[in-house]
Amino acid sequence: MQAAVVYPLDWLEERSGLVGGVRYFLFRKVPADTNWMQTLGSATLTAFIVQVVTGVILAMYYQPTPEGAYSSIQRITNDVTLGWLVRGMHKWGASVFIILMFLHMGRVFLFGAYKYPRELNWIVGVLILLMGMMEGFTGYLLPWDQTAYWATVVGINLNGTAPIVGPWLAQFLRGGEEIGARTLTSFYSMHMLLIPGAIIGLITLHLYLVIRLGVTSPPWSKEAAGTGSLDGQPKDLRKGLTRPSARGAGGRD
Repeated sequence: MQAAVVYPLDWLEERSGLVGGVRYFLFRKVPADTNWMQTLGSATLTAFIVQVVTGVILAMYYQPTPEGAYSSIQRITNDVTLGWLVRGMHKWGASVFIILMFLHMGRVFLFGAYKYPRELNWIVGVLILLMGMMEGFTGYLLPWDQTAYWATVVGINLNGTAPIVGPWLAQFLRGGEEIGARTLTSFYSMHMLLIPGAIIGLITLHLYLVIRLGVTSPPWSKEAAGTGSLDGQPKDLRKGLTRPSARGAGGRD
Protein backbone atom coordinates (compact mmCIF):
# COMPACT_ATOMS: atom_id res chain seq x y z
CA MET A 1 0.00 0.00 0.00
CA GLN A 2 2.80 2.39 0.91
CA ALA A 3 4.70 1.61 -2.30
CA ALA A 4 1.54 2.21 -4.35
CA VAL A 5 1.06 5.61 -2.73
CA VAL A 6 4.70 6.70 -3.02
CA TYR A 7 5.30 5.47 -6.59
CA PRO A 8 3.43 8.35 -8.34
CA LEU A 9 5.34 10.88 -6.25
CA ASP A 10 8.66 9.21 -7.02
CA TRP A 11 7.76 9.10 -10.72
CA LEU A 12 6.92 12.81 -10.71
CA GLU A 13 9.99 13.77 -8.68
CA GLU A 14 12.38 11.83 -10.92
CA ARG A 15 11.11 13.54 -14.06
CA SER A 16 10.38 17.06 -12.84
CA GLY A 17 11.93 17.70 -9.44
CA LEU A 18 8.60 19.25 -8.47
CA VAL A 19 8.26 17.40 -5.17
CA GLY A 20 11.67 18.59 -4.02
CA GLY A 21 10.81 22.14 -5.09
CA VAL A 22 7.57 22.09 -3.10
CA ARG A 23 9.41 20.67 -0.10
CA TYR A 24 12.02 23.43 -0.35
CA PHE A 25 9.22 26.02 -0.57
CA LEU A 26 7.31 24.71 2.46
CA PHE A 27 10.14 23.70 4.81
CA ARG A 28 12.42 26.68 5.35
CA LYS A 29 14.12 28.17 8.39
CA VAL A 30 12.35 31.25 9.77
CA PRO A 31 13.08 33.35 12.87
CA ALA A 32 11.87 31.77 16.09
CA ASP A 33 10.01 34.94 17.06
CA THR A 34 8.03 35.23 13.83
CA ASN A 35 4.49 36.40 14.65
CA TRP A 36 1.08 36.84 13.04
CA MET A 37 2.07 40.11 11.43
CA GLN A 38 4.19 38.13 9.01
CA THR A 39 1.16 36.21 7.74
CA LEU A 40 -0.24 39.31 5.99
CA GLY A 41 1.49 38.31 2.75
CA SER A 42 -0.12 34.86 2.81
CA ALA A 43 -3.48 36.45 3.64
CA THR A 44 -3.11 38.77 0.63
CA LEU A 45 -2.29 35.81 -1.61
CA THR A 46 -5.36 33.96 -0.29
CA ALA A 47 -7.55 36.99 -1.05
CA PHE A 48 -6.19 37.08 -4.60
CA ILE A 49 -6.91 33.37 -5.09
CA VAL A 50 -10.49 33.96 -3.89
CA GLN A 51 -10.80 36.78 -6.43
CA VAL A 52 -9.54 34.54 -9.23
CA VAL A 53 -11.90 31.66 -8.38
CA THR A 54 -14.99 33.83 -7.94
CA GLY A 55 -14.10 35.86 -11.04
CA VAL A 56 -13.91 32.74 -13.19
CA ILE A 57 -17.33 31.62 -11.93
CA LEU A 58 -18.86 35.05 -12.62
CA ALA A 59 -17.34 35.11 -16.12
CA MET A 60 -19.34 31.98 -16.98
CA TYR A 61 -22.58 33.96 -16.65
CA TYR A 62 -21.57 37.55 -17.41
CA GLN A 63 -22.27 39.13 -20.83
CA PRO A 64 -19.82 41.97 -21.68
CA THR A 65 -22.25 43.97 -23.83
CA PRO A 66 -24.20 47.15 -23.05
CA GLU A 67 -27.44 45.26 -23.72
CA GLY A 68 -26.67 42.21 -21.58
CA ALA A 69 -24.24 43.35 -18.86
CA TYR A 70 -26.72 44.69 -16.30
CA SER A 71 -29.30 41.95 -16.91
CA SER A 72 -26.64 39.26 -16.56
CA ILE A 73 -25.55 40.75 -13.23
CA GLN A 74 -29.16 40.67 -12.04
CA ARG A 75 -29.47 37.06 -13.18
CA ILE A 76 -26.31 36.10 -11.31
CA THR A 77 -27.56 37.81 -8.16
CA ASN A 78 -31.16 36.61 -8.21
CA ASP A 79 -31.39 33.41 -10.26
CA VAL A 80 -28.07 31.54 -10.27
CA THR A 81 -27.63 29.16 -7.33
CA LEU A 82 -25.49 30.95 -4.71
CA GLY A 83 -24.76 33.62 -7.31
CA TRP A 84 -25.39 36.33 -4.73
CA LEU A 85 -22.72 34.79 -2.51
CA VAL A 86 -20.12 34.48 -5.28
CA ARG A 87 -20.75 38.03 -6.47
CA GLY A 88 -20.62 39.35 -2.90
CA MET A 89 -17.34 37.56 -2.25
CA HIS A 90 -15.88 39.00 -5.45
CA LYS A 91 -17.18 42.51 -4.81
CA TRP A 92 -16.09 42.83 -1.19
CA GLY A 93 -13.04 40.63 -1.70
CA ALA A 94 -11.62 43.30 -4.00
CA SER A 95 -11.59 45.78 -1.11
CA VAL A 96 -10.14 43.14 1.23
CA PHE A 97 -7.36 42.44 -1.28
CA ILE A 98 -6.35 46.11 -1.47
CA ILE A 99 -6.55 46.60 2.31
CA LEU A 100 -4.40 43.53 2.97
CA MET A 101 -1.81 44.74 0.45
CA PHE A 102 -1.55 48.08 2.27
CA LEU A 103 -1.25 46.31 5.64
CA HIS A 104 1.37 43.94 4.24
CA MET A 105 3.41 46.81 2.80
CA GLY A 106 3.10 48.67 6.10
CA ARG A 107 4.51 45.64 7.94
CA VAL A 108 7.34 45.36 5.40
CA PHE A 109 8.20 49.03 5.90
CA LEU A 110 8.11 48.87 9.71
CA PHE A 111 10.25 45.70 9.73
CA GLY A 112 12.76 47.23 7.32
CA ALA A 113 12.19 44.40 4.84
CA TYR A 114 12.56 46.79 1.90
CA LYS A 115 16.29 47.25 2.55
CA TYR A 116 19.23 45.36 1.06
CA PRO A 117 19.05 42.76 -0.39
CA ARG A 118 15.25 42.95 -0.78
CA GLU A 119 14.86 46.21 -2.69
CA LEU A 120 13.70 44.39 -5.82
CA ASN A 121 10.99 42.57 -3.89
CA TRP A 122 9.71 45.90 -2.57
CA ILE A 123 9.51 47.25 -6.13
CA VAL A 124 7.64 44.13 -7.23
CA GLY A 125 5.22 44.59 -4.34
CA VAL A 126 4.53 48.20 -5.37
CA LEU A 127 3.81 47.01 -8.92
CA ILE A 128 1.39 44.39 -7.55
CA LEU A 129 -0.41 47.14 -5.63
CA LEU A 130 -0.71 49.27 -8.77
CA MET A 131 -1.99 46.31 -10.77
CA GLY A 132 -4.52 45.55 -8.02
CA MET A 133 -5.85 49.11 -8.11
CA MET A 134 -6.11 48.95 -11.91
CA GLU A 135 -8.00 45.68 -11.53
CA GLY A 136 -10.50 47.37 -9.25
CA PHE A 137 -10.90 50.32 -11.62
CA THR A 138 -11.54 48.16 -14.69
CA GLY A 139 -13.94 45.90 -12.78
CA TYR A 140 -16.04 48.78 -11.47
CA LEU A 141 -17.57 49.43 -14.89
CA LEU A 142 -18.68 45.85 -15.54
CA PRO A 143 -22.12 46.00 -13.78
CA TRP A 144 -22.99 48.76 -16.28
CA ASP A 145 -25.34 50.62 -13.97
CA GLN A 146 -25.51 54.35 -13.26
CA THR A 147 -22.99 54.20 -10.43
CA ALA A 148 -20.49 52.22 -12.48
CA TYR A 149 -20.92 54.42 -15.56
CA TRP A 150 -20.46 57.79 -13.89
CA ALA A 151 -17.66 56.59 -11.61
CA THR A 152 -15.80 55.43 -14.72
CA VAL A 153 -16.46 58.81 -16.38
CA VAL A 154 -14.83 60.53 -13.39
CA GLY A 155 -11.90 58.10 -13.37
CA ILE A 156 -11.18 58.49 -17.08
CA ASN A 157 -11.49 62.28 -16.90
CA LEU A 158 -8.98 62.33 -14.03
CA ASN A 159 -6.54 60.32 -16.12
CA GLY A 160 -7.19 62.69 -19.01
CA THR A 161 -5.84 65.64 -17.01
CA ALA A 162 -2.32 64.17 -16.91
CA PRO A 163 0.22 66.28 -18.82
CA ILE A 164 1.20 65.18 -22.35
CA VAL A 165 -0.12 61.60 -22.18
CA GLY A 166 -3.44 62.48 -20.52
CA PRO A 167 -5.59 62.94 -23.63
CA TRP A 168 -4.11 59.84 -25.26
CA LEU A 169 -4.68 57.79 -22.09
CA ALA A 170 -8.31 58.91 -21.83
CA GLN A 171 -8.85 58.07 -25.50
CA PHE A 172 -7.32 54.63 -24.97
CA LEU A 173 -9.45 53.88 -21.90
CA ARG A 174 -12.66 54.95 -23.60
CA GLY A 175 -11.84 53.13 -26.80
CA GLY A 176 -13.22 56.12 -28.69
CA GLU A 177 -14.68 59.54 -28.11
CA GLU A 178 -17.21 58.40 -25.49
CA ILE A 179 -17.85 55.51 -23.11
CA GLY A 180 -19.74 52.75 -24.85
CA ALA A 181 -19.58 49.16 -26.04
CA ARG A 182 -15.87 49.31 -26.90
CA THR A 183 -15.09 50.69 -23.44
CA LEU A 184 -16.94 47.84 -21.75
CA THR A 185 -15.25 45.22 -23.94
CA SER A 186 -11.75 46.60 -23.39
CA PHE A 187 -12.30 46.95 -19.63
CA TYR A 188 -13.57 43.37 -19.48
CA SER A 189 -10.55 42.02 -21.38
CA MET A 190 -8.13 43.95 -19.16
CA HIS A 191 -10.00 42.89 -16.02
CA MET A 192 -10.18 39.21 -16.96
CA LEU A 193 -6.98 38.60 -18.95
CA LEU A 194 -4.30 41.29 -19.08
CA ILE A 195 -4.11 42.55 -15.50
CA PRO A 196 -4.63 39.16 -13.74
CA GLY A 197 -1.88 37.68 -15.91
CA ALA A 198 0.47 40.49 -14.91
CA ILE A 199 -0.43 40.06 -11.22
CA ILE A 200 0.16 36.30 -11.36
CA GLY A 201 3.57 36.85 -12.96
CA LEU A 202 4.54 39.47 -10.37
CA ILE A 203 3.34 37.30 -7.47
CA THR A 204 5.40 34.38 -8.80
CA LEU A 205 8.49 36.60 -8.91
CA HIS A 206 7.63 37.97 -5.46
CA LEU A 207 7.42 34.49 -3.93
CA TYR A 208 10.65 33.40 -5.64
CA LEU A 209 12.50 36.34 -4.11
CA VAL A 210 11.02 35.60 -0.68
CA ILE A 211 12.22 32.00 -0.93
CA ARG A 212 15.65 33.00 -2.23
CA LEU A 213 16.33 35.74 0.31
CA GLY A 214 14.52 34.26 3.32
CA VAL A 215 11.92 35.67 5.70
CA THR A 216 12.75 39.01 7.29
CA SER A 217 13.36 38.95 11.01
CA PRO A 218 11.24 41.17 13.29
CA PRO A 219 13.02 44.30 14.57
CA TRP A 220 13.44 42.67 17.99
CA SER A 221 14.94 39.44 16.60
CA LYS A 222 18.57 38.64 17.47
CA GLU A 223 19.07 36.30 14.52
CA ALA A 224 18.12 36.77 10.88
CA ALA A 225 16.42 34.04 8.86
CA GLY A 226 18.73 31.83 6.85
CA THR A 227 21.59 31.68 9.37
CA GLY A 228 22.31 28.17 10.50
CA SER A 229 20.44 24.95 9.69
CA LEU A 230 17.36 23.22 11.02
CA ASP A 231 19.42 20.98 13.33
CA GLY A 232 21.33 23.90 14.78
CA GLN A 233 24.57 23.12 12.95
CA PRO A 234 26.17 25.68 10.60
CA LYS A 235 25.50 24.90 6.98
CA ASP A 236 26.58 26.58 3.79
CA LEU A 237 23.83 27.94 1.63
CA ARG A 238 23.35 26.68 -1.88
CA LYS A 239 25.07 28.62 -4.64
CA GLY A 240 23.40 31.90 -5.49
CA LEU A 241 21.44 32.21 -2.23
CA THR A 242 21.94 35.45 -0.33
CA ARG A 243 22.21 35.14 3.43
CA PRO A 244 20.88 38.18 5.35
CA SER A 245 23.11 39.32 8.17
CA ALA A 246 21.86 39.24 11.76
CA ARG A 247 20.69 42.52 13.25
CA GLY A 248 23.41 44.24 15.21
CA ALA A 249 26.16 42.38 13.39
CA GLY A 250 29.44 44.14 12.77
CA GLY A 251 30.71 45.48 9.45
CA ARG A 252 32.19 43.48 6.62
CA ASP A 253 35.41 41.56 7.10
